[in-house]
Amino acid sequence: MESYRRTANDVSAANRNLAGVSDPVSHLNGHRAAAMDADSFHDASQRILSTVNTVIDGKSDAAELALTVLLAQGHLLLEDVPGVGKTLLAKTLAKTIDCTVSRIQFTPDLLPSDVTGVSIYNQSSRLFEFRPGAVFANIVIGDEINRASAKTQSALLECMEEHQVTVDGTSYRLDEPFMVVATQNPIEMEGTYPLPEAQRDRFMARISMGYPDKDAEIEMLETHQAASPLAKVSAVVTAAEVAAMITTVQQVYVSQAVKEYTVSVGRATRESPLLRLGASPRSMLQLLRAAKATAALDARDFVLPDDVIQVAEAVLAHRIILDRKAAGAGETAHTVLQGILSRLPVPQAPADAGNTAGSGTAAGTRSQAARNAASVAGSGRNR
Repeated sequence: MESYRRTANDVSAANRNLAGVSDPVSHLNGHRAAAMDADSFHDASQRILSTVNTVIDGKSDAAELALTVLLAQGHLLLEDVPGVGKTLLAKTLAKTIDCTVSRIQFTPDLLPSDVTGVSIYNQSSRLFEFRPGAVFANIVIGDEINRASAKTQSALLECMEEHQVTVDGTSYRLDEPFMVVATQNPIEMEGTYPLPEAQRDRFMARISMGYPDKDAEIEMLETHQAASPLAKVSAVVTAAEVAAMITTVQQVYVSQAVKEYTVSVGRATRESPLLRLGASPRSMLQLLRAAKATAALDARDFVLPDDVIQVAEAVLAHRIILDRKAAGAGETAHTVLQGILSRLPVPQAPADAGNTAGSGTAAGTRSQAARNAASVAGSGRNR
């Protein structure tokens, strides 16, 4: 991988990534990605999901949520007991995209410089050369992230939030798109270090894989015996296509009513007597991004309250902390969030929402008034 050179006293170099680009997330190789049309977006997403589902048996919901996080520019945390396919899901998702992938096996002796990179002094040139670490890739798989010390875990904080790495006073931009897919074992298991709140808050969503059902497990025994199906997986989309899909998701419309509902969910967690720590403002932004990706995958260019409800638990459950009395009484993050969502009033569509929403001939030609009505029409389906 390319080395960066600087003099021993140069600590003011401009931010840059491996391609020399300092553009935000919606850019790829110095060019802003154009949005996809609806048919191309659907075809690309179905290719990814179909490929992942050929490897991960009986976990289509987990595969869809993983794709949702990718398109929403977030990071994914896979938590469950060993052997249920956490790492396999991460590696399969990475292989479906024609981009750079790196894998970090987190262990107690892993150092922060192994993750971010290190500056090495070259005596012949009398310059420091920056050797990029494993985090310099489009998709970074962090296997068993909670087996590393807190010092090493903290090496991911800057890159996950700001998409850059700072070493010896110099910041280096990471290539885009960028996503961290981390796996962790439950904290009750031996040799694990609990992730701090700041680390968990940087993951957009957490998935618990769970055990497959009987039919899926039998299918796994029949298809995975001779060789892993992962060996047959090849890229079905390019990094440029993923960047275009991300731009498409960014353009999904969100009405004021849905924004207010999203904020109400977050504020309700902070005011709940059952919780010691509620959802952060960052989590509200990520909740809305995930809802926009959910709407796009559902072939809509506007967000429904149901989209927020659908991803609320995956986005918020790992961020909130139960009050000790509530935990002792048997409450869980799942039950608390379900209670909050069931009590909050869902935005209701205007009386003429059906007529207004149906006046447009295509999603791309709806007026703002039509989208406002459509974004709350049909809400509450999950109630």
